[in-house]
Amino acid sequence: MNKYFYALSFLLIFSQKQLRAQTTDNPVTYMSQIEKAEEAVSKKYISYMSTVSHGKGSKAGDKKRSDLINSIYEAKVKVSDMLAFSNDKSLRDASVAYLKLMYDVFNEDYAKIVNMEEIAEQSYDMMEAYLTAQEKAGEKLQEAAEKRSAEAKTFASAHNVNLITTKNEMSEKMEKIGKVSDYYHQVYLVFFKSSKQEGYLTDAVGKKDINGIEQNKNALLKYAEEGLNRLDTMHAFESDKTIVTSCKKALEFFKEEAGAKIAVTTDFLLKNTEFEKLKKALDAKPTKERTKQDVETYNKAVSDINKSMGTYNQTNQYLNTRRTDVYNNWNGTVQTFFDTHMPYAN
Repeated sequence: MNKYFYALSFLLIFSQKQLRAQTTDNPVTYMSQIEKAEEAVSKKYISYMSTVSHGKGSKAGDKKRSDLINSIYEAKVKVSDMLAFSNDKSLRDASVAYLKLMYDVFNEDYAKIVNMEEIAEQSYDMMEAYLTAQEKAGEKLQEAAEKRSAEAKTFASAHNVNLITTKNEMSEKMEKIGKVSDYYHQVYLVFFKSSKQEGYLTDAVGKKDINGIEQNKNALLKYAEEGLNRLDTMHAFESDKTIVTSCKKALEFFKEEAGAKIAVTTDFLLKNTEFEKLKKALDAKPTKERTKQDVETYNKAVSDINKSMGTYNQTNQYLNTRRTDVYNNWNGTVQTFFDTHMPYAN
């Protein structure tokens, strides 16, 4: 499971409860109508994030994302149809502008992100660009949300509404979604960089490419060491360091694989190459022309290559078992992390 998804960390104005003391109910009612339309979008977003993070399948995620986009559009239409309040259309227009930007981000920016997702696993740079695109989309929304918040304060002040902003359950969920996603992405990039490089190494082994093995094992050792140093600086997420620990175990395995274990593979491949040359030369020599030394040399080579092959097969079996355990542990830990920390939709 390479678990990555579109997780926006942005401030949603309508995810905060606003308690008001006022001289008339009219401006409060007006503000509440706008906030109610916006709140529907927030609920859809939480529902979408809950679906994709708790492993309910891509089809379910696509449906929830479509629902979210439709909800943004409906909210924008609803707010657009509202009249100005006492000839003051600033709050209405600010909400419409914010919802329009949300709609554009989830349609245009997100369409690009979806396309990037399809190729993100091809390289570390592509994966990093994919996650960075998500962050930039979130930053764009947060900037617009802050502008929307400023307009609300200006409107409230102009119409004698005292805003007392307190967090409610929805705002806490929105904030938690952003924190969980940001934390996971930091760890995931460390994991992905080394795991991708390990893939290059195993490909080189499969091709019996000695030069490729050497190049890729050196890169894997470098990335794994860098990753372990990076993980040592990372704090726990609400006292939970499970994905950091799981990532460390993976990187320690990659170091072991690229170190002593891959040396066994290289040694076998080199010996096998020499053995094949010796065998070819002996096969080309007529039986009656073969000397006692030729036969003894060949027999010793057979014994050596069989011994080397035995060690090679044992090492391969060990690596395959450990690799499976490492990836299963990582995938399971990530899913448990999301199940524990990512908010569920009501």
